[in-house]
Amino acid sequence: MEQWNRLVRAVEEAAGEHGLWKANDRIVVAVSGGPDSVALLHVLRHISLHSLPLSLICAHADHGFREESRAEAELVRKMADELGLPLETAELHVPAHLAESGLGPEGTARELRYAFLAEAAARHGATGIALGHHADDQAETVLLRLLRGSGPTGLAGMRWRRPYKKVELLRPLLRIQKAELVGVCREQGFPFAEDASNLQSLYVRNAVRLEILPFLEKYSPRLGQSLNQLAEIAAAEDDYMEASAEKLYLKIARREGERISFDRHAFAGEASALQRRLIKLILNYLSADTSAVDFPKIEAVRRGALQARPTVWNLDLGGGVTCKRQYDTIVFTSAPSGKQTSYTYEMEMPVSRLEIPEIGRSLAAAVLQREDWASRKVEGNRLTAGFDLEGLAFPLTVRSRLPGDTMRIMGLNGSKKVKDIYIDDKIPSSERHRIPIVCDALGQILWIPGVRRSAHAAVGRHTAAVLFLSLEEGNDAPDALRQE
Repeated sequence: MEQWNRLVRAVEEAAGEHGLWKANDRIVVAVSGGPDSVALLHVLRHISLHSLPLSLICAHADHGFREESRAEAELVRKMADELGLPLETAELHVPAHLAESGLGPEGTARELRYAFLAEAAARHGATGIALGHHADDQAETVLLRLLRGSGPTGLAGMRWRRPYKKVELLRPLLRIQKAELVGVCREQGFPFAEDASNLQSLYVRNAVRLEILPFLEKYSPRLGQSLNQLAEIAAAEDDYMEASAEKLYLKIARREGERISFDRHAFAGEASALQRRLIKLILNYLSADTSAVDFPKIEAVRRGALQARPTVWNLDLGGGVTCKRQYDTIVFTSAPSGKQTSYTYEMEMPVSRLEIPEIGRSLAAAVLQREDWASRKVEGNRLTAGFDLEGLAFPLTVRSRLPGDTMRIMGLNGSKKVKDIYIDDKIPSSERHRIPIVCDALGQILWIPGVRRSAHAAVGRHTAAVLFLSLEEGNDAPDALRQE
């Protein structure tokens, strides 16, 4: 019982230190069937019965990658039944969504899994989603981000708690190594599944786990512990710097609509680390495209603001944001979305090409046999999509976005607002009105090129003919519609 008692104490201490939950909270527990999530479910069940009343919901997602997934789903079902917990399940069929997501297998699986968990939390009125990420996962995450050149925020790794949609993601096991979790499961007789794919270097994270970390540990045996300590230190200091940047923003910045400015003399008196944080904060306020906020752009603004001689310059920072120096004033402006061009075109079959002059694009269409479509589609190309021809109601409509638009996402129950999809994908507001929407004759959104494909008329093994759509690129296409 020693390992079990130590694990329960560690989880309770982490929950208290980071405020992961309080009495009578309702929590969705993500259970894959592996030893980490199985141990987490049993620990939370123990806490809910003996320490702090919690209402737990077990949730399991079958990604559809492996033959063993059905056995894992059955294992989780039996576990939830034995513990007397409600169970939420979903078959996500990740391979079928790869072409539409453009995120790769791991990214697609994560996006679909988290969306399913958030929906389950919403149905049950839960405030949090407990995840089984542990210390080994954290070490891998920090090393991956270090290799990719992340700054302090990235080196903080996974957070104990962070907002996701209208709930919080909770990670109570971040200080626990996987070996301890496996030991607890064996000590207590908790059945768990072993994922054989974790032993294959197919994905970057697996390669880090199986090859890079073991190699580096030859020279630094405590590397995993060091990376976890780095994450803890970086997270605390990152939070402190973010709070300091907020205070500085309130002190020296002025906002007028989509315009934020500050005096360069007040800015120059601050430490360089805080200067960079302030610039990053302003860019985040003005644009949803946080991927465009990189070090070279931030540093260009910072150094330009520190130039002593009176000067005037103008920088395009991406995401619809520009920065200007007007002598001693630094001004950030979010480009107005311009004229909100509205357009609607009908696309009746047979039509091979539809020109959309308002956005400088054209939509090409072709009817293919299923086998011909399979050979033509390109994995990861989000500017093409295939639809079961018999499942479509014609004529199709290609139009600009309308307020209140919703879309049925593949792999998820129910619909999602198009606005929320754009926010999740970090598409700048200045570009959203230029992305076309493809609908059927019933008004159902089929496809948002470059963004998402809906669940309507999915191509399956019984499909005979496929409507193949391709959005052709123009020189003035918004960034969200450009191919990498």
